[in-house]
Amino acid sequence: MCGRYALYGPISRIREQFDAKDDEIEFEARYNAAPTQWLPVIRQRPDGERVVHLLRWGLVPSWAKDESIGNRLINARAETVAEKPSFRAAYRKRRCIVPANGFYEWKALTRGKQPYYIHAADDALLGLAGLWEHWSRPGDGKRIDTFTILTTDANTLMQPLHERMPVILAADAYVAWLEPESDPDALQARLAPFADGLLALHPVGKGVGSVRNEGAELIERI
Repeated sequence: MCGRYALYGPISRIREQFDAKDDEIEFEARYNAAPTQWLPVIRQRPDGERVVHLLRWGLVPSWAKDESIGNRLINARAETVAEKPSFRAAYRKRRCIVPANGFYEWKALTRGKQPYYIHAADDALLGLAGLWEHWSRPGDGKRIDTFTILTTDANTLMQPLHERMPVILAADAYVAWLEPESDPDALQARLAPFADGLLALHPVGKGVGSVRNEGAELIERI
């Protein structure tokens, strides 16, 4: 799964790498991005323009009666996303890209769990495959836009840490992924494990395990 990641930008780098405008969002560097937080996500407007918006992590389906369901829907398995009631509508028409400098995973050891930070070997931003959804709160009708991150089988590099990893899109997949009219069946081939040689990882301090902790020291090698 993917339950923590880092996005410290800067916003100019997000605009450039993903060819998107930021719509004047208030960007805040996050070294410990966690579910329920409002985080930058790239969506495509009907005219084809890409825009960075702030969405809340944890997808709330449009039919949900309570927004707390989003706490359980922070990830969607790529293998079943087209059939699962919580995700299938968004997978057909509401796909997005979640930019990240890197993400975290924990390796189980006899003395506990050791967190690792995984990032692009060339330090480029990663484009994680995501889905987004509208939801209106009963009573006041307030609209909340939320997102989830797709996961797939771990590649060889990640397997010693965990059996799953986030779906990382190759740059040449951005257009098809964001285009609402793309054939969902054809997109399945894009949801494969990322190439081993394009990622690097190192152990980090256990402070990342608490959402109260923030700062660049969380991604430092120990």
